Amino acid sequence: MSHASQGRPNVKQELTEQQRRLSDTVRDFADTVVAPAAYEYDTKRSLPYDIIAQMGEMGLFGLPFPQEYGGQGQDYFSLCLAVEQLARVDQSIAVTLEAGVGLGIMPVYRRGTEAQKQEWVPLLTSGRALAAFGLTEADAGSDAAGTKTTAELSGGEWVINGTKQFITNSGSEITRLVTVTAVTGESERPDGSVKKELTAILVPTPTPGFTALPAYDKVGWHTSDTHPLLFENVRVPEANLLGDRGRGFANFVQTLDEGRIAFAALCTGAAQGCLEEAIRYANTRNVFGRSIGSNQHIAFKIARMQARVHTSRLAYYDAALKMVHGHPFKMEASIAKMVGSEAAMDNARDATQIFGGYGFLNENSVARHYRDSKVLELGEGTTEVQLMVISRALGFTG
Repeated sequence: MSHASQGRPNVKQELTEQQRRLSDTVRDFADTVVAPAAYEYDTKRSLPYDIIAQMGEMGLFGLPFPQEYGGQGQDYFSLCLAVEQLARVDQSIAVTLEAGVGLGIMPVYRRGTEAQKQEWVPLLTSGRALAAFGLTEADAGSDAAGTKTTAELSGGEWVINGTKQFITNSGSEITRLVTVTAVTGESERPDGSVKKELTAILVPTPTPGFTALPAYDKVGWHTSDTHPLLFENVRVPEANLLGDRGRGFANFVQTLDEGRIAFAALCTGAAQGCLEEAIRYANTRNVFGRSIGSNQHIAFKIARMQARVHTSRLAYYDAALKMVHGHPFKMEASIAKMVGSEAAMDNARDATQIFGGYGFLNENSVARHYRDSKVLELGEGTTEVQLMVISRALGFTG
């Protein structure tokens, strides 16, 4: 019998008053500050630093961290609630927060030395600086064995050479740190194959030899900062090792497992945003003397959108609560990410259809969701990777 079929703890929790206030506050901020600026910044393809600064002042980047490090003393579930509300109106802003915390700050907080945490976490939780997680390469992402970036010790320093790609928050004006995974050694397995030793290393972005190459020309997420990175004899102190040498693979797997929950919250928010816009338009758009929402096929389409949002939210709530209560959550995180990304993509398509020609205009939020949502089925592990994780949890090893 598989581990999954033996039953998991059933964690249930209503939102606390503090969590409800947080969700309402971020929702209001999203509607009054983020949404009115979304089209302008999407057109400019630039990160709105004024909005990021306001998010920092609100404490959003510090939500799941202790107050001693500049945090808000809340938990990862609270971060997810904030990400969901932002994603309703602008996925780019939501992923800036999600990646900034889950991929940027969290690895340092989880595995950094006390000196590393004191140096970096308060700065990053303030929102005055961003950090990135440099994992993906042309031949490596889900397949970490394909990593080609190397780091060698020389004179008490790590010398890093290689490239990374699709790295969020890596080349902005306020990016100050990149955690990079690199090959720091090799060993031979009993079968004669080579096992790479992967290690995580902190690289401050002003370091000579580090270059954020020109930003990608993306289909969506135009406001999100995303770059390929180049490391040419980048030298950082040996003390910049993050966690134990050779534990880079295990550490980044944990980082991705946690990150998928917040990513699922982002997906849920995107699906919710499309639902809200579809309801509004169906009630106000009149054709042949009546609202289009009075047509059953439109009402049924929106009903399916609601069902997707509800299911997606339940999935990420379940995964998040298991995580914060210390229960296994790896499979639930993958389920939430897969269900959420499909809900967002399906709702974006249906909302665009309901809007008709207006849904094809970039100034309309459903058009931006339609462009943005496809990457939700790709980022933080493709749908196929999630299916692989789920099937392995069910006992299938092929």
